[in-house]
Amino acid sequence: MIEGKEVSKIELIGNSRYKVYLAEEFAFVLYKGELSRYGIKEGTELPNETYTKIMEEVLPKRAKSKALHLLEGMSRSEANLKQKLKQGYYPDTIIQQAIDYVRSFGYLDDHKFARDFVESKISQKSRREMYGLLLTKGIEKEIIETILDEYYQEEGIEEESIRQIIKRRRVDLEVITPQERQKLYRYLAGKGFGYEVISRVLQEDILNA
Repeated sequence: MIEGKEVSKIELIGNSRYKVYLAEEFAFVLYKGELSRYGIKEGTELPNETYTKIMEEVLPKRAKSKALHLLEGMSRSEANLKQKLKQGYYPDTIIQQAIDYVRSFGYLDDHKFARDFVESKISQKSRREMYGLLLTKGIEKEIIETILDEYYQEEGIEEESIRQIIKRRRVDLEVITPQERQKLYRYLAGKGFGYEVISRVLQEDILNA
């Protein structure tokens, strides 16, 4: 904990926010009015009580409000929310307080986030592609496996996803050339669908054409 340290630098970021450095180390970000309110100037010493007030009152309140705002517009994973708060230059301890706060109200749930994500994209993604996407969202592997097992255990799920992709791409299987069919194979394989699943769907469509 940094206390009673000299304000070594104040750096403007944006229109009215400033990064405050104590003893040559970045400490936190404040608004211009707050710098004036707490008498923070380069070359002066930051009193212990002022530092405590900023770290225990000002920043936690702001971070919690920011976290709630970020969750209003869209569902987010815990990792994504942490990343967004880091972009706001909040110290790690403050970020964790904000995470714990929104989680306590049920606003942050990686299981729910993963389910919502899968439900919104299952008609166009293979299990393998979905797995990769959830990893990029910061979801833990165990959670991903559990959720995907719930949704992809039903027979025919990936086959239906392929049919939906073909429909969206407006591909007419009755008239495409062998070269176009091979291109479609490669496209679907690139999206993570297995060769057997792709072949089964295309063969069924040929027979039903």
